[in-house]
Amino acid sequence: MNSPKKIAVAYSGGLDTSVIIPWLKEKYGCEVVAVVADVGQGAQELEGIEAKAKKTGASSCHIKDLRKAFLEEFVWPMVISGSVYEGKYLLGTSIARPIIARAQVEVALKTGCDALAHGCTGKGNDQVRFESTYAALAPHLQIIAPWRMWDLRSREQLLGYLKQRNIPCAASAEKIYSRDANLWHISHEGGELEDPWNAPPEDVWMRSVSPLSAPDAPEEVMISFEQGVPVALNGKKTDAVTLVEKLNAIGGKHGVGRVDIVENRLVGMKSRGCYETPGGTIITAAARGLEELVLDRTTLHYREKLSHDFSEIIYEGSWFTPLREAMWASFASIARVMTGDIVVRLHKGSATVIKRRSPHSLYSESFATFGADEVYDQSHAGGFIRLYSLPARIRALKAKHSLDGGKASKSSSSRELKPAGKSKLPAKSKAQSKAAGKK
Repeated sequence: MNSPKKIAVAYSGGLDTSVIIPWLKEKYGCEVVAVVADVGQGAQELEGIEAKAKKTGASSCHIKDLRKAFLEEFVWPMVISGSVYEGKYLLGTSIARPIIARAQVEVALKTGCDALAHGCTGKGNDQVRFESTYAALAPHLQIIAPWRMWDLRSREQLLGYLKQRNIPCAASAEKIYSRDANLWHISHEGGELEDPWNAPPEDVWMRSVSPLSAPDAPEEVMISFEQGVPVALNGKKTDAVTLVEKLNAIGGKHGVGRVDIVENRLVGMKSRGCYETPGGTIITAAARGLEELVLDRTTLHYREKLSHDFSEIIYEGSWFTPLREAMWASFASIARVMTGDIVVRLHKGSATVIKRRSPHSLYSESFATFGADEVYDQSHAGGFIRLYSLPARIRALKAKHSLDGGKASKSSSSRELKPAGKSKLPAKSKAQSKAAGKK
């Protein structure tokens, strides 16, 4: 492996990446460029980050505002697909990695870097997501994963490394949880959560109140969709970023979007995480409510089958692949009729669809009513059921036929199996004997 001359680092300003920049410079004696991806993690995390990167040793710091592209190019397709990992996880961290890594590659190519580096550990999924994107977009660039190379193994050792070099860092040894935030969600791992027998302490949660202390009065929100994409909130056209920010605030107020899950990581181990996705939970519920109205039975069931595989593609970091593109083409076709308005009621942690309307609705009250109607002849159902159940009827008739003919078959078989030459022949009658003698 050649020694790199210029490395682009995915920089967050946290403890790990604060150590990675000086470590790379010491190990390789090269220039390091910091790439910061703004995916909606919040102003507090981004405040002063350029100065921090340069103090740590970066020659330059490139801050990329990816919030709009994150939602429109990655999150909305995920919502349309109905992808949920292992039935609960709305894939907030997973879906952000491809766009972050893509931005890092773009800066690396623009600034003449010959290597890429990330701060993912050797135990997690993110290393796979980052490096799969690197491989798809810039396979010629060298990849450096410090956590798989250095001998630093604890938070205390990382802090000690910075202290020895007089590098400022706001991190402390008392950090309890490992968190990752973006517009779609925030994740929490570590600390007391590492024991699955511990209920999540209330200090884990940051974007939502406890459902127990949420308002007693429910609140209703209306989300309008155009071809599967949410475009308006309560009747007012809204850009993607503003829409999610507003729904995060409203949903968080009602304790919506909390998930506590023990999931199967791609690398083979189980991990316990707590996720908060207030706005995402509302949007996802609304999208499912809309497709109930506009998709026919077989199309909806096909979408449900595909979504399982699509969720694994996202979770495993395989976004930039021909398979993902092919599957998305199918979802995009399905979403052409997903236009309409959905009202979701929020109450003490729940997000429930209560109203639906669409110009493409397949629902017909005149057909579905339990009252009197003039459009449906119920006697026709008998013929349908007879044809629908025909395979079961044929199978039953064959089974009955085999059962009825079984005794005759069994007796015939028994006779055929008797040993030759040892059975007694029936005695001939006198008439038969006389007839034989005359011959």
